[in-house]
Parts: sequence; C-alpha cells; structure tokens
Amino acid sequence: MSRRQTDSDLHRFTLWVLFLIAAISCCMAYYSFSVSLKGNSDTIFVGSSESWRGNEEEREGDGCCRGVEHLELWGDAMKWGSDFKLNSSEECCRACKEMCEGDDGPCLCDSWVFCGNKQDCGSRFGECWLKKQTDALDPDWRDSGDNVIWTSGLVFGKGEGIIKLKTEHGIVNVKLFPDCAPHSVYYILELLSLQHCAGCQFYRAESRGNSWDLQGNHIEHAPYGPPYALIQGTVDAYGTVFKDIPQEACPTIRRGSIAWVGSGPDFFISLANHHEWKKAYTVFGQVLPEDMEIVEKISQLPTIPDVWSNVKVAVLERPVPLRFIRMKKSP
Repeated sequence: MSRRQTDSDLHRFTLWVLFLIAAISCCMAYYSFSVSLKGNSDTIFVGSSESWRGNEEEREGDGCCRGVEHLELWGDAMKWGSDFKLNSSEECCRACKEMCEGDDGPCLCDSWVFCGNKQDCGSRFGECWLKKQTDALDPDWRDSGDNVIWTSGLVFGKGEGIIKLKTEHGIVNVKLFPDCAPHSVYYILELLSLQHCAGCQFYRAESRGNSWDLQGNHIEHAPYGPPYALIQGTVDAYGTVFKDIPQEACPTIRRGSIAWVGSGPDFFISLANHHEWKKAYTVFGQVLPEDMEIVEKISQLPTIPDVWSNVKVAVLERPVPLRFIRMKKSP
C-alpha cells in the first residue's frame, strides 16, 4: 500500500528537486563555457571532468613544484649537485624555493637541475644543482632533447618573474608561474625575444555583466553567462611554429587568471572567480590587481554577437593587438 505524501515529504521532495535543478544549471554553465572557447583555427576545447580528475588535488600557488624533463639549464651554482642529492625533482625545486629571502626578497636560487632516472643518471642519480641565472627571464639553456638526462625548472620570488602585456589600451603587468606551468612559461619567455608579435591579438571580449561583482564574486541567483566575464586572444605569432602545450597545473580560475584554451595558443584572462569551471584549464600567470582596470576596459569595447557551437559569444568589432614584453632592467 502506498503511503500518503505528508507535508514533510513534500518539503523534502521540493528541496531535492531544487538541488537537482541547481546541479544541472552548474553543469550546463560549465559545458557552455567549455565549448564556447573557440580559437581562430576553428578548434573547440571541451573539458571533461573525467579527463581532468587527476588535477583535482593539485595544490595552488606555492604548492606547485614542476620542471621540464630532458632540459639542462646552466648558471652559477649556488649548491653543487655532486654534494647535494635528493629523492625527487620536487624536493630539488623546494630546496631552491627555500633560498628565497622572505616574502618579497630576491631568490638566491632561481633555477634548479635534477637527475632522476637511475639507469640514465648512474652515479649522478639524485644530484640536485641549485643555480642562479644571470637573467631569469632569459635562462641559459645548456642542452635539451631526449638524450638529456636532466630535469630543470625556474623559481620566481614574489617580486620577480613579472612581464608586461602591451596593448593600445594600456600595459598589463603579469606574474608568471614557472613552478606550476613550466612549459607554458618557457613559451611566453620565447615571445619576449621577438621584435614583434604579428597575429597576437584579443578577439573576444565579454564583461562581468550582472553576474559578478567588482571583486569577481558571483552574485547569488545570477546566471553564469553569457556574458562569461573574460577576454580571449591568441599568441600564435606569424612566422613562428607553435607546439601544443601539455596539460599542466589547473587551479581554480580566479579574477586575473591567465589560462590556455586547450593546449594553446589561444588563451583567456578571467574577469571573475569561476568556481563553476572546475579545474580544467592550465593557468600560467596572473594579472596584477592594479592592472585589472585595463582588462575591464577591453571587455567593454564594441562587439559583434556570434554563435560558437550553439553558444552565444561576443567578438570584438576590431581585434586588439597584443605583445608580451619584458620590464626594463633596474639600473
């Protein structure tokens, strides 16, 4: 015999339905953004929670300690690997970080080199070389390739590793994350050496609308887009060959985060804290808070409505050229 639905039963049922609707809405918002990140090459990146599950536990910020395999960086030795052996490249990276003076002081060590393959390294297995570059934004590459037995990485202190993103609307200062996204940062550092970056531009701009406040926090009960609170562009410079960036650290997208669309060269700068996007995008830098007003300005430029994979987007009427440049060296 069926049981009569009491008021409490109806209340519990209503709450369950509301919870289910909210969950579906979040999933649809995340899916809509993923399929709407469309590059100039007409490729679409769709993030899958299953494929990115391994990064859910990735620690953010200073928790990262990654390097590039089959790469040897040169530089003045602060600690000799022949006398300093560790168990992993992560431990070697952390040893380098520990040589940074305070929160804002310079790092006595800004690069590390580790030999972690027992068979290939032989007696050098475990060697951790802590080094100091003459110019950390132009590191001294000793060797690279499959035959190189070393893994190397860069470390920037809190006041270091800042470059400029130049546009006609102003210059945006960007802090790079080489310990979280080394492959990504090495590519950006390569762009610094170019005399120009023809083809590099922002082509999509969407404001925070009525969904996110000035601090980038989502407004309760507001939709998650459109607009999606971002500006999107590409760094596929004419005359250069872009090699897909492998998946790296994927922390939560926050206001000011700079992340790849898929494997690049398309990227976006977020104007909001997008917890609903999960941890699906490699973040390689952060816009300094005082420069977000320039990003906001670009997001307000005139746009043309378009549809990418059944998702409404806003494309700039006139793309905004961009170029990564280095800060002037202190005298």
